[in-house]
Amino acid sequence: MTHLEYKYLHRINTPADLRQLSLNELPRYCEEVRQYIIEQCAINPGHLASSLGAVEIAVAVHYVYATPYDRLVWDVGHQAYAHKIITGRREAFRQNRRLNGISGFPRREESEYDPFGAGHASVSISAALGMAKAAKLHGEERKVVAVIGDGSMTGGLAFEGLNNAGTDKLCDMLVILNDNNMSIDHSQGALNRYLLRLSTSSHYNRFKQGMWSLLSHTPRLLDLCRRVGNGIKHGLMKNSNLFESLGFRYFGRLDGNDVKQLVRTLRALRNIRAPKLLHVITEKGHGYSPAQKDLSVWHAPGRFNPDTGERIGTPSSAARYQDVFGQSLLDLARLDERVVGITPAMPSGCSMNIMMREMPDRCFDVGIAEGHAVTFSAGMATEGLRPFCNIYSTFMQRAYDNIIHDVALQRLPVTLCLDRGGLVGEDGATHHGAFDIAYLGSIPQMVVATPSDELELRNMLYTALQSGVPFAIRYPRGNGRGVEWRDMPFAEIPIGKGEVVHEGNEVAILAFGPLVGEAIEAAKRAEADGRSVAVYNMRYAKPLDKELLSEVGRRFKRVVTVEDGVLRGGAGEAVIKFFNDHALHVDVNSLGIDDRFVEHGTPAQLRALCGYDTESIYRAL
Repeated sequence: MTHLEYKYLHRINTPADLRQLSLNELPRYCEEVRQYIIEQCAINPGHLASSLGAVEIAVAVHYVYATPYDRLVWDVGHQAYAHKIITGRREAFRQNRRLNGISGFPRREESEYDPFGAGHASVSISAALGMAKAAKLHGEERKVVAVIGDGSMTGGLAFEGLNNAGTDKLCDMLVILNDNNMSIDHSQGALNRYLLRLSTSSHYNRFKQGMWSLLSHTPRLLDLCRRVGNGIKHGLMKNSNLFESLGFRYFGRLDGNDVKQLVRTLRALRNIRAPKLLHVITEKGHGYSPAQKDLSVWHAPGRFNPDTGERIGTPSSAARYQDVFGQSLLDLARLDERVVGITPAMPSGCSMNIMMREMPDRCFDVGIAEGHAVTFSAGMATEGLRPFCNIYSTFMQRAYDNIIHDVALQRLPVTLCLDRGGLVGEDGATHHGAFDIAYLGSIPQMVVATPSDELELRNMLYTALQSGVPFAIRYPRGNGRGVEWRDMPFAEIPIGKGEVVHEGNEVAILAFGPLVGEAIEAAKRAEADGRSVAVYNMRYAKPLDKELLSEVGRRFKRVVTVEDGVLRGGAGEAVIKFFNDHALHVDVNSLGIDDRFVEHGTPAQLRALCGYDTESIYRAL
């Protein structure tokens, strides 16, 4: 990495400062912002490659538009690090994603320059349209810009927003499509192929680029040429323009990493009152060669040496839960030809790429479309296949009706694999898998499994395959407990059956998921104080082990429940209901997440903050 001396970075504290620079000074400023992002992310990990590719977009929009009066909405904050640095958070960026520091995503509470929070994909167009309509109702001449990219255009919500916005020909709104052919992994689907076709018509683009250069300072003539250009485009490409058919004026393609060209183009488009879409091509990881060589890894690489690109990992003898899933799914697929894998745009994030390498025809990356992924899985299940649909817990929330209507109601054998269940750490409130036990537990005919370690996860995948019913397995981010699992023979775990893992006779801890480990540690500490504590690995949040609970209710007067999720509607409440329904008089103390959104920090910090780490369980005893 070549180091620049900072000439402009520390002079720019707001977009107003940025606008004092000349057009010719902007490329150097972009380089400095990019270097600063690399330096900070090297020691304080974050989403690197996406933000490196979007630096020029952030600079150009703030340079041309009067933010914060003009609204800038980012789709998924993976792209928005430069935006944060420009808008008064340069020094705060040193604490990005840390406890009590700034969020890794846009947040309304954090800055007036963040008009809409964005941790999940495909929300920007709908939100921006709402802002544009509000400005019109208020009689304000406010411009609204939505930046959508990193695969977000494949989400159904994006198309709903486009379809609605295109009906108002006077809607003063610009959508910038940041096309880098990537989300976490390479983008999939017909839209991606269409964008590539649109981007690579050399005859059309040579002609159009020349016209844009000639007429970039004359918006009316540019608009006229756009209309003529669409006719030429249809002839050269023999393909209608998707965005034009939805009522948008389409402009593109542009080099999104050429800040001067972007500024000239945005100036030309700013005064065209209509729904507009500017298609820009950027390079994910732009300006940093290690990131450009392996985009999936450098989406969120962890700590690294900024000079060499060498990643600095934290050694662990335990496997990651996602890798246990990926390898076990492949092992199941080898045993049973009905097994198929489905993921919405994150095969490497959930480790389904392990199966993809050996059985690409039995794995399906459907793009960022969680609801579709679930219903697509349901369709496969009707034809005798056994789909394993892996979606991060926080993103599975977007498919809730699909789970109810398309899977559970029809009692289809779809296994929902919820990676990142519980508190995930530095990604914060938009990404914590805090609600899955509560929202899945309320669905009839749904099994909700909470494996306590690597081997239980492996065997619950096997159990789900054998069950033939709607089955959800939730497991956390990160490394397991170090239990041997690889190449172990599969064993079925009876549905709704827990086990005692530590004997005691005074207090009982009912633990769900990997928190069994913390519960055992707390019990041992209590024993050193002369107390006798039993620990139960509940294994399933639904159905609960009624026989086990009856025994606990008769033997113990005090019970502590522990879960890595919300208490309202969670497993602890279900335990209390069971005791009440069966007239078992037990004093229950439920530990988990109370009625609030949890901020960002390390998982250990957040479990302590929420009161269910080892120390908190010990105090509860």
